[in-house]
Amino acid sequence: MQVQEIMSRDPACCGRTDTIRDAAKIMAEKSVGSLPVLNESGEPVGIVTDRDICCGAVAEGKGSDTPVSEVMSTDVLTTTPEEDVSACCDKMEERQVRRAVVTDENGKCCGMVAQADVARGASGQETADLVQEISKPERKSGCC
Repeated sequence: MQVQEIMSRDPACCGRTDTIRDAAKIMAEKSVGSLPVLNESGEPVGIVTDRDICCGAVAEGKGSDTPVSEVMSTDVLTTTPEEDVSACCDKMEERQVRRAVVTDENGKCCGMVAQADVARGASGQETADLVQEISKPERKSGCC
C-alpha cells in the first residue's frame, strides 16, 4: 500500500508570518489539530499543532498576534505519495511523530498522513506498531 492511498489531500496550510490566531481559526474551521507551514513556493518549512499554540504560546503568555514561526516545529518529516506506508510508518516511529507532510515531485505540499490515516487504512499490525513506537516515553515533547 502506498501513502497516496491513505493520505489526506490538499491539507489546510498556513505561512510563517500568519499569526497563531489565524492558525487556530483554520484548525477550528477544518477540524484539524495541525497545519503544515509553507514558504512562498508551497514547500513545507514547519508544522504547527494545536499543542504548539497552547503550550508554546498561550502557556508562555504570548499574544494571539504571535507569528506561527515562533511556535512551529521546523524539523518536518516528509514523505511522498509513492512511498510505501510501512516505510512511512518506520520513519514516523523512528522520529516519534504522529504526522508527516506529503510532498510532490517538486517538493510542494500535496497532502498529510497522520497516525489516524494509518489506523483507517493500514493493517492492524502496522497501526499497533506505529502507536506503540510513537508513544514510547523516550523524550519529552512540547511543554508537558
